[in-house]
Amino acid sequence: MIHLLLVVIYLSFISLGLPDALLGSAWPSMYAGFDVPISYAGVISMIIALGTVVSSLQSDRLSRSLGTGKVTAFSVALTAAALFGFSVSRSFWMLCLWAIPYGVGAGSVDASLNNYVALHYASRHMSWLHCMWGIGASIGPYIMGYALTGGQGWPAGYRSIAVLQVVLTAILLVSLPLWKGQRTDAGAGEAPDKPLTLREIFRIPGAKEVMIAFFCYSAVEQTTSLWASSYLALHAGFSTEQAAGFASLFFIGITVGRAFSGFLTIRMDDPQMIRLGQGVIAVGIIALLLPLGEFFTLVGLILIGLGCAPVFPCIIHSTPAHFGADRSQAVIGVQMASAYIGTCVMPPLFGLIANHINVAWFPVYLILSLAVMVWMHEMLLKKSGQRLS
Repeated sequence: MIHLLLVVIYLSFISLGLPDALLGSAWPSMYAGFDVPISYAGVISMIIALGTVVSSLQSDRLSRSLGTGKVTAFSVALTAAALFGFSVSRSFWMLCLWAIPYGVGAGSVDASLNNYVALHYASRHMSWLHCMWGIGASIGPYIMGYALTGGQGWPAGYRSIAVLQVVLTAILLVSLPLWKGQRTDAGAGEAPDKPLTLREIFRIPGAKEVMIAFFCYSAVEQTTSLWASSYLALHAGFSTEQAAGFASLFFIGITVGRAFSGFLTIRMDDPQMIRLGQGVIAVGIIALLLPLGEFFTLVGLILIGLGCAPVFPCIIHSTPAHFGADRSQAVIGVQMASAYIGTCVMPPLFGLIANHINVAWFPVYLILSLAVMVWMHEMLLKKSGQRLS
């Protein structure tokens, strides 16, 4: 039964990833019809991220009162409704309105399932869980690209993903009995009786650094997710239909990388995995920067995805080693909030750059975010090194 539940959890994270890249892949075909600037994708992204922040901060309370299974089922259903809303929207303000339940649903699934897997399953499942997200995020742009090339338009792409979410909601409802009575195999129950305040968390050596590192990671991942398609279409010479499909290469890189990360962690520790990922991201960005042609541009997107693969799950997994098992849950909560704030702020900021300067600054923006991430992670290792010795 435990293994069957794990399959359901993996399916849930595929569902979480499915709509994540839809806006970025469809936006080059959407914005002209709504008579708004290209930068307005950042507005929708910000609304989604704000909803995600709010729901993630409430996830602990909801999970305690309803249980993770019910929270997940309700959240996926909410996301399905929002995607249907996107598909029938005929004005920009309607997109903004439907972005609210979209973000609320996504945030509840993300926070609740990450916490559940951390408490009830071995650490290798964290990498594979996020690999499942990558599968969904890779499939989404292909579905959207198929809808665009088939002449059905972007609304059909959103409707197709919504239908898949409805199917998963039904699976989750049927699986609700599986969520009851599970026991931890990952050392749960070590959190302090009294939750730490934000001030107390900020005083922990390395806490501010890991929050900034998470913020910058989200800047790299989410800016690439939202703007890679526009960069390919408006700067690299691809058609909008090609760009929508090729943008999924980034998510393919994340998916493949996270599938292998679960095995690499057997021989490499978390700091080594994070440094490896950061190095691969740098190579991918350089491939975008250099005028090497369309092929190397696409290779660069794959490499950025491969590099992103181990960073997020390994930072989460290393939290007890850095801060102690008794404080890890509190720190992980703030880390997730920092990641969502990065999602909220950084992609829209690049949208302004793309609109008022040039979308060609995309790789420069990424490498600056990466540099700060690397710096903060090294500072984290220095301040909390005694816990890793």
